[in-house]
Amino acid sequence: MAPEMNDGETHPGRRPAPPAAADAAAETEPAAAPAPQPGPGADAGAEEPGVDAGVEALPVPEADADADADAGTPPAPGAEGSDGPDGADGPDEADGEDPDAKTPSLPGSHAGPGTTPAPDAPGVDPRVAAVRRVGAAGRRWRAVQLGACAALLAVAMTAGAVAVGALRDGGGRAVATSAAVSPGLLAGGNLDAGVTSLQAHLRTQPRDFGSWATLGLAYVEQARTQGDPSRYPQARKAFDTSLALRADNDQALAGLAALAAARHDFRGALADADRALEQNPYNERALCSRVDALVELGRYDEASEAAGTADARRPGIPVFTRYAYVHELRGDVTTARRVLTQALDAATGPGDIAYVATQLGQLAWNQGDYPAALAHYARALAADDGYLPALEGRARAQAASGRREEAVKGLEAVVARYPLPGPLVALGELYEARGAAGDAARARDQYALVDAWTALARANGVDVDLDTALAAADHGDRAAALRAARAEWARRRTVHTADALAWALHVDGRDTEALGYARQATATGYRNAGSLYHLGMIERATGHTADARAHLAAALELNPGFSPLGARTARSALTALTAPPAQTAPRTTEGGR
Repeated sequence: MAPEMNDGETHPGRRPAPPAAADAAAETEPAAAPAPQPGPGADAGAEEPGVDAGVEALPVPEADADADADAGTPPAPGAEGSDGPDGADGPDEADGEDPDAKTPSLPGSHAGPGTTPAPDAPGVDPRVAAVRRVGAAGRRWRAVQLGACAALLAVAMTAGAVAVGALRDGGGRAVATSAAVSPGLLAGGNLDAGVTSLQAHLRTQPRDFGSWATLGLAYVEQARTQGDPSRYPQARKAFDTSLALRADNDQALAGLAALAAARHDFRGALADADRALEQNPYNERALCSRVDALVELGRYDEASEAAGTADARRPGIPVFTRYAYVHELRGDVTTARRVLTQALDAATGPGDIAYVATQLGQLAWNQGDYPAALAHYARALAADDGYLPALEGRARAQAASGRREEAVKGLEAVVARYPLPGPLVALGELYEARGAAGDAARARDQYALVDAWTALARANGVDVDLDTALAAADHGDRAAALRAARAEWARRRTVHTADALAWALHVDGRDTEALGYARQATATGYRNAGSLYHLGMIERATGHTADARAHLAAALELNPGFSPLGARTARSALTALTAPPAQTAPRTTEGGR
């Protein structure tokens, strides 16, 4: 978001969302503690790392007297209901029973509500099962690296033990742990074990509202990085439990904002961020989510003002990256690069280094500077060799540099671990561009997995119309692409949704209508080769030949490898537009032969 929120969106110009944990990098208040690190006890061979198959049912913790009146308060406008798409009750609901008499399982456990069905369970959509099998295989591969995290967990839990002790001494009142664990670690390969550790902690300290909020954020992060949106209902339950214990805790309210943004409910995210900031104007995550929501609603002037406010209140890497993105959207690449470079210089933790270096890599790639992009991705991977956005970005830069086979292998490794729409589409297009034996079928397989991921995301409350429009316009059902693009434009009007709607209209043969949206997509000064290419092709189709030549040339000059297929089409179209008219041989009479 701002640094996109996209959690897998296919638009080549969008930023990956900063890890949910990274938003808390500068948090020091007790109510904003990041998740603790994973540690011993994680089963590296488990089918679903981070989900404790042996979790026992937890009694619903009694709320404080001053929170009882608020425990049943309906969700704020824009926030999802407490029931997940699977129909499971939230932690404070029991089909009309007394909430205190209910003993639901810990969200995310195999023992109770919110459980993710096995991939091949009866009734599971075969397409969804395919995505889950791919993701589970990748997570098993990654889980072998968790054993080295025991020392990190010991440090994290020792810091948290002080607050746990306060629970025992506080007469049974709800408390929040105050451990300030490096957020970058949560975003890496330790995430699943971190979830397991939080679950274990909450079985013994169920009144720790701060850890419930942290568990919710960890579920959001799992959904984002592992391509598993089924974690979103579990996150909602964790946040609801936290708010039932302490209705005014800004950590859970900020978590709801992060959840709404992850589901692409940006109006809800803005409402929840504002609620959190009413309780704590310095909550870093809420300040950042507010910028994210305004950006994704297309309210760029307000987003710029919100970024300035966030910088004044809580300067730090999460705020700096958003500040940079707001400037990039306005075409001010110089300021964006300067701010990101300063953020990288200030970064110390591996997670922060990996994240900011990746942002610099994508900024360089968008400007066609592939050597700089590869250098930034290399630095990111030196800090975290499994950081997914850096692995994907490196593969894209390799493809643009002519290192196609390296790019194919890199993206194959990425989608084997986390089958998200962005890398799936990129890999499919690389197969098509390569054109080797079997590549056409391989490409179709990637696009089919995009459809499967879309079905899984929709089932868990995610608005994926932008993903659908972008992928389907080029590689699927054109009518479905147009429907999705129109629906997304009705919700939010950004440069990205304008571009998606323009292209969906173009492939559906409605170029006159498409032209206005294509021009809106470039109106802020945002320098993106994909958007310029779309504009040029639409101008060509509507007879604006000179403009088409200018914009196709600008796209290829800015980033000549912006897309394996799009760049090739752009070059062909530009050649046709600039070629001199064909000369016809003069007619002669028979006597002149």
